[in-house]
Amino acid sequence: MKKTFTKVLVAVLILTVASASSCKNRGESRKQKEINQVELEALGNKIEENVYPLPTSAEVIKKLTDLDLGYILGATNPPENARNYVESYNRSVNLGVFGADLSYATLYNMQQDVIDYLAVIRTLALEQNLSKIYDESLYDRIKSNFDNRDTLVTILTGAFDRTYAYMVDAGQANLALLMVGGAWVEGMYLTLSVSESGGHLSGFESALLGQKKSFELFQDIAAPHAEDPLVSRVLAVMQPIRDVYATLTTSLTMKDIETMKGAVNAVRAELIK
Repeated sequence: MKKTFTKVLVAVLILTVASASSCKNRGESRKQKEINQVELEALGNKIEENVYPLPTSAEVIKKLTDLDLGYILGATNPPENARNYVESYNRSVNLGVFGADLSYATLYNMQQDVIDYLAVIRTLALEQNLSKIYDESLYDRIKSNFDNRDTLVTILTGAFDRTYAYMVDAGQANLALLMVGGAWVEGMYLTLSVSESGGHLSGFESALLGQKKSFELFQDIAAPHAEDPLVSRVLAVMQPIRDVYATLTTSLTMKDIETMKGAVNAVRAELIK
């Protein structure tokens, strides 16, 4: 949905500016028009590449709350693990992991966990000068909207969008991809953690299959950066998930779910260690 909206926004922007330019400069040369069109298309691409490329963990986890699947204590990555993440790779991956955990705590109204995960994210985000995105004002907005999940998703999605855009603008597209990968794995891990209670629900299967599309999109956007050693590293770690998805069809059995759960658990354990 977000990607579709962005593409529409880009198209409208290009058409609007092009139309204005045409009215103002009806006498300009064809060559100049072609130059302007290239510039507009480049602007459109810049806007689109800076939008968080997958459904955010908040959007994924809201599906669990919509299915009335309960909060699992101890499922998230403990905040104290943050002290173990000193490399750019681990810090960026777990910025995404903790972002998903923040969404999980927020949408299940676990207020102390929200405070803890915001503090951890601020610490990890210092390396990328992102701590201002996760300041006290974000917690205040979350706290005042605990009873409105749709608003919470909007708040969290906005924070993730700004984080991704800032990193890409700062020339850290590789680190932004690590964050997206970490968030995807943690979101999938939390979804699969409730598989025993949710496996019988039709909405649960669709949530898992939706994640397959997101995973494929992540592979697509990471491919141009595959030569980067950090991106190459995370893609190698995620290989077991790719292998399982290659065997799945458009419907899932409980065996499929358990196989995917094993792969995701193994990948997640590697990312958060």
